[in-house]
Amino acid sequence: MNHQEFAKEWIDAWNSHDLDRILSHYAEDIEISTPMIKMATQGKEDNLKGKTAVREYWNQALLKYPDLHFELIHSTAGVDSVALFYKSIMDKHAVEVMFFNEEEKISKMYAHYD
Repeated sequence: MNHQEFAKEWIDAWNSHDLDRILSHYAEDIEISTPMIKMATQGKEDNLKGKTAVREYWNQALLKYPDLHFELIHSTAGVDSVALFYKSIMDKHAVEVMFFNEEEKISKMYAHYD
């Protein structure tokens, strides 16, 4: 997998606001961890498991931020993983580390914000 091509497609998917296109990058058993979940759940949790839970969370996020636009700053490759550094919502900078399964779908993702 070319991490730069993946990064461009991932950013374009989010900027399209097409939830099915966004979710096409993720495995059914996806696990995500991000401080944004804690904000959305009023501190109740910071992890989600499974595409159904992630879909619901991201659908709410897209509704809450109709002008959501990500800007890629840099991407790096690891072993079965990529890290994307980008400008996110609310003028935050984000780093997302994504781990891929054997089908090249994201199975785990960790997000970090400044």
